[in-house]
Amino acid sequence: MRLSSPAFEDGEHMPEKYGNTTENVNPPLEIRDVPEEAESLVLIMDDPDAKEPAGKIWEHWTVWNIPTNKSEIPEDWNPKKAVEGMTDFRDTGYGGPNPPDGTHTYRFQLYAIDTELDLDEEAGKEEVLEAVEGHVVEKTLLQGKFDPL
Repeated sequence: MRLSSPAFEDGEHMPEKYGNTTENVNPPLEIRDVPEEAESLVLIMDDPDAKEPAGKIWEHWTVWNIPTNKSEIPEDWNPKKAVEGMTDFRDTGYGGPNPPDGTHTYRFQLYAIDTELDLDEEAGKEEVLEAVEGHVVEKTLLQGKFDPL
């Protein structure tokens, strides 16, 4: 399984428009080679570099029950069938990068799982990761960097 973006290369800088203090829209993503045994997809965007300034890995976006036939997530996506969970911004949906102390690397982690999740939209990353335990068929990663604005 592969996850990429037409907006930035893996490990490279994301455009400023995806930042929290600019347009705050999610970047477009492309999904390829989803395993046939997968029933749904889960996407988590977080910032492990926030551990020093924030005291934790910051949650930016958690989406579950993405249909397995979804090959593109458009910019500024408003999912109809998937569920967007709570972020550390205390809101549901996408919360863009806003690093306070230098360049941070953001992880877009995509999980193919063998079930759909029955979670409230108030659920966050930890609840989602607990729910997918034992159900992950395959996992992939896309990373993008972002500088303070």
